[in-house]
Amino acid sequence: MKIALMTPYDFAVPGGVNGHVSHLADQFSKKGHSVQLLAPCSKPIEHINGHPVIPLGRSLPIPAGGSIAHISFSVWKDRQIRAHLRGEAFDVVHVHEPFMPFLSWMVVLGSPTVTVGTFHAFNERARRLLIWKPLLRYTARRLDGRIAVSNAAREYVSRHYPGEYEIIPNGVDVDHFSAARPRLQELDDGRLNILFVGRAEKRKGLRHLLGAYSRLKWEFPDLRLIVVGPGNPDADASRVMAERGIDDVVFIGRVSDDELPGYHHSADIFCSPAVGRESFGLVLLEAMAAGLPVVATNIAGHAGVVTHGEQGLLVPPCDEQALIDAIRTLINDAALRRRLGSTGRQMVEEYRWERVAERVLDFYRSVTASVSSQSASVT
Repeated sequence: MKIALMTPYDFAVPGGVNGHVSHLADQFSKKGHSVQLLAPCSKPIEHINGHPVIPLGRSLPIPAGGSIAHISFSVWKDRQIRAHLRGEAFDVVHVHEPFMPFLSWMVVLGSPTVTVGTFHAFNERARRLLIWKPLLRYTARRLDGRIAVSNAAREYVSRHYPGEYEIIPNGVDVDHFSAARPRLQELDDGRLNILFVGRAEKRKGLRHLLGAYSRLKWEFPDLRLIVVGPGNPDADASRVMAERGIDDVVFIGRVSDDELPGYHHSADIFCSPAVGRESFGLVLLEAMAAGLPVVATNIAGHAGVVTHGEQGLLVPPCDEQALIDAIRTLINDAALRRRLGSTGRQMVEEYRWERVAERVLDFYRSVTASVSSQSASVT
């Protein structure tokens, strides 16, 4: 098959959707398919891992879902997009986040072939879906097949745009995270390490973990918190550290994909205290691939990949005491840490990119057959 994979997010800026698209492209190519990537680009990018990149304008940073999305408003690209899609004669055009303005809409509406959309987002509110409802309703009708990465993502979008959505989750590079690594020298001093991975954004709940950590340190002086991810602590997190005199948190900042597993293998517990707006617990799966037990908030995206008491412990969001109790339980019970980590490591095999990509390809075939059947019946 000849496949176009489109993301509305700037391909020069790392992110979950762009990573998802890149992994799919790699897997499709390994299986003998031809792939092009369509995306806005803030700097020249001709190829990603050998896949041609078709730039769709530059991007601007805008607030979206408690984060910052780098998307393009290049509406003048519409004619170019339509011409490219016609000229390349793709078998499938696969648009990720098809409801994200404006490029996604143009690709969906300009596609002359089988068109599939994957919905990644989740938000307790649906303001954007309501504001653009007339146009989005039309865009939704142009999709031949719809994928959601989780039940949370499906419930979010189907609330206003009902229809059939195939659940195909994000994938994880299991081998990348599971391969044995020694502890990083600077973190291998006998202390028990808690790891947080994520952007320093309010919705990631870092302030609640910092609050819990400040109190746990009184009981466990050899405890250490490692924070990996871009950005600086927000005002709430900074205030918690100042008020409680926390001065030993290790802020690593952004690290490369190659470096990241080293921090997992230097940790004893993984914690994700996100307060909401998570459609999928990818960071939890990466931690489980590394064999770590997890403590996470019981929100839709997390509960979709972690069962309480099996791969980790789930606690109510924004509940500092519950977070303390769960982390304390794991600190005091090494056998439980090993059992949860082992169960998580086994479960994460279901999310290998090879399996996820094959499910997407099967969906393409099913949708293509359905479209062909409908066309035959019309003629």
